[in-house]
Amino acid sequence: MISYSLICENEHKFDAWFGSADAYEAQQQRGIVTCPICDSRSVHKALMAPAVSRSGSEKMALSIGHPQHAQLQAAMRALREKVTSEADYVGDKFAEEARKIHFKDVEPRGIYGEATREEVNGLIEDGVDFMPLPVLPEEHN
Repeated sequence: MISYSLICENEHKFDAWFGSADAYEAQQQRGIVTCPICDSRSVHKALMAPAVSRSGSEKMALSIGHPQHAQLQAAMRALREKVTSEADYVGDKFAEEARKIHFKDVEPRGIYGEATREEVNGLIEDGVDFMPLPVLPEEHN
């Protein structure tokens, strides 16, 4: 898995996860990498903060010092609260339920839950549109 900081032609900045650098390039060429704010397909990689090692070879992208840090954190908190209050929690069945929705086996609805790294990779390979929920600092205390 790789996380890229992206920016659209309207200068909206956002992050997205991809199975690999090649997966990003393939999705970009297919025109399915879009801005979540304005739906623009004119998206490219933004300057990224360096990754800091957690354990072994795992990396985590970090950011600090942005002048709108508090506002961005509040927006992420609001997004998480909106999703969790309006969507169905499906626990560890997220990948299974997301595929059912994607392939129109069930009525579309908002869901959230957990998935393993392998399940996330499979969803990306299948072209299932999803996003990670933001994890906020106070959730680690």
